[in-house]
Amino acid sequence: QVQLAESGGGSVQAGGSLRLSCAASQSIFSINAMGWHRQAPGKERELVAAISNDGNTYYTDSVMGRFTISRDNAKNTMYLQMNGLKPEDTAMYYCAAGYSDYRTYDYWGLGTQVTVSS
Repeated sequence: QVQLAESGGGSVQAGGSLRLSCAASQSIFSINAMGWHRQAPGKERELVAAISNDGNTYYTDSVMGRFTISRDNAKNTMYLQMNGLKPEDTAMYYCAAGYSDYRTYDYWGLGTQVTVSS
């Protein structure tokens, strides 16, 4: 059982930046897909970005060019650098990890809140 813990959320003004981290309780070398999801009040959870073990990445259209996902297997950690934040990025952000492709996840963190004010 892999436990995931997010950190780095907070409140920023529009145009600002945040860096989210997701620390795993054990090695992620065998984890293929790691991803960041978000859920805003009254909305469905959506996949924001994902990264595979070989470095392939996926971004939802609304964050393309603003967010960058990365992972450091040696540190059992995944990151999400968020630049040019917009009020519509306000949500609870969850990290997830899975052995399959970027659409399927086996483990989830508890989330970190990101609030962007205009």
